[in-house]
Amino acid sequence: MDKMVKKATREGFGEEIVDLGKQNSEIYVVDADIGKSCKTSAFTKALPGQHINVGIAEQNAAGVAAGLATTGKIPFVVTYAVFGSLRMCEMIRQEICYPKLNVKIACSHGGVTPANDGASHQSIEDMGVLRTLPNMTVIMPADYYSAKKLTAAAAAMYGPCYLRFTRDAIPLIYDENTEFEIGKAHRIQEGSDVTIIANGDTVRLAIEAGEALAAAGISAEVLDMHTIKPLDVEAVTASLEKTGRIITVEDHNILNGLGSAVCEVAAELGRGIVKRIGVQDQFGESAPYERLLEKNGITVENIAATAKALCSKK
Repeated sequence: MDKMVKKATREGFGEEIVDLGKQNSEIYVVDADIGKSCKTSAFTKALPGQHINVGIAEQNAAGVAAGLATTGKIPFVVTYAVFGSLRMCEMIRQEICYPKLNVKIACSHGGVTPANDGASHQSIEDMGVLRTLPNMTVIMPADYYSAKKLTAAAAAMYGPCYLRFTRDAIPLIYDENTEFEIGKAHRIQEGSDVTIIANGDTVRLAIEAGEALAAAGISAEVLDMHTIKPLDVEAVTASLEKTGRIITVEDHNILNGLGSAVCEVAAELGRGIVKRIGVQDQFGESAPYERLLEKNGITVENIAATAKALCSKK
């Protein structure tokens, strides 16, 4: 992980969607009037014939995208996560997921990364809400490079897909040669004592916690679970059988997100223990990003302390 170089995952999306649009004229961007923040301005300039701005009308954006998809286009609806999931939810359910149309919803400002914008813009429920919809795929890349690769993978797959990106710049974890598969966890490091499963902007914290635990003599497996639906059940099962102890870390409500998805596997398997670290079922507030993470215990220190506590139990 390169702590010195930081890029927001929304930047990776913004660059990749231009390349994809140039390669395939069926790819469209449907903007909800915040292209500058969501990094689609370059697409608008390079491919004006494949761009539609519906204005501040997210529900209409979903409908327009559904219509485009019925004609063979591959539309990406682009807005903030809180609007692209909650405000558009009924349209996503009825017009996109129910008919299983090939619409991608690409949203910046996921989790508490909107920081000083306050609770109204901090989307802590989005992945949980959308993973309950049949036919929906839910993805959150961990860095700039994985955002590029997973955006390309989403464009290549058929069906509804939700991509969640960060506003804030975060450290680079991967490079341009790292490959990703939708629905398959990316193992960052092996471990035998405890497993840390994270996604998005918290993967960097999981890596640092793994390093701190190694210094304390604890072997931590670290997985980037970039896709929470379909979840990599095989990877979770293998970890439960190997370490028997899992800590999930997410910039999302601990209810119905990554932690809940992993707990479902553990409950059905009837093995192991899972501790969830994430937003503690509370709304955000206006504060610096790192402070909001700290307030919810989404820190390297808390991950490491939780792992040590788990490993002290027989």
